[in-house]
Amino acid sequence: MFLEPHFKGQRSGWIEVICGSMFSGKTEELIRRLRRARIANQKVEIFKPKIDTRYDETEVVSHDSNSILSLPVDHSDKILNLADGVSVVGIDEAQFFDEGLPEVCQQLALRGLRVIVAGLDMDFRGKPFGPIPDLLAVAEYITKVHAICQHCGNLATHSYRLSDEESTVVLGEQDRYEARCRTCYHMGNILNLQVKK
Repeated sequence: MFLEPHFKGQRSGWIEVICGSMFSGKTEELIRRLRRARIANQKVEIFKPKIDTRYDETEVVSHDSNSILSLPVDHSDKILNLADGVSVVGIDEAQFFDEGLPEVCQQLALRGLRVIVAGLDMDFRGKPFGPIPDLLAVAEYITKVHAICQHCGNLATHSYRLSDEESTVVLGEQDRYEARCRTCYHMGNILNLQVKK
């Protein structure tokens, strides 16, 4: 029995993930891709986690103050209903969403949507963050962006927390975090342990 690769008339969707450390330009790249989709007259909807109110309650804002209007949601399931009738979905700060986000993104892609997700790949401990590892596993396209280490100038891949807070989710900017390369990140952690002793 011969099976056609796609149902006739069905558009194929996909998932793009933009990941990296803090201050690496993830949100900037997300905004750039979404604006280009709008220039192409594609209907776009953008979502962000409701808890992220650092710059604005309803806009996705990059560290260099570029912004785009978004819908804040408290659970990934809500995205499925709110994305009805669009062709491109943008999701910022994906690490703050629940573990259901990868399945939501897959369902959107199966509807024929282009899904663009941006988020931290590692938390301040250097561990995989929230739903990002599962999103990386199912994405068709992955872009890893890098910051510049604030100590040595090399490529930064880690988000170093300056405060003593132990919770995984601590919202903050340059007052609480620095972008660091692997070596400077680990040296900072060793110095912190010595200070605590």
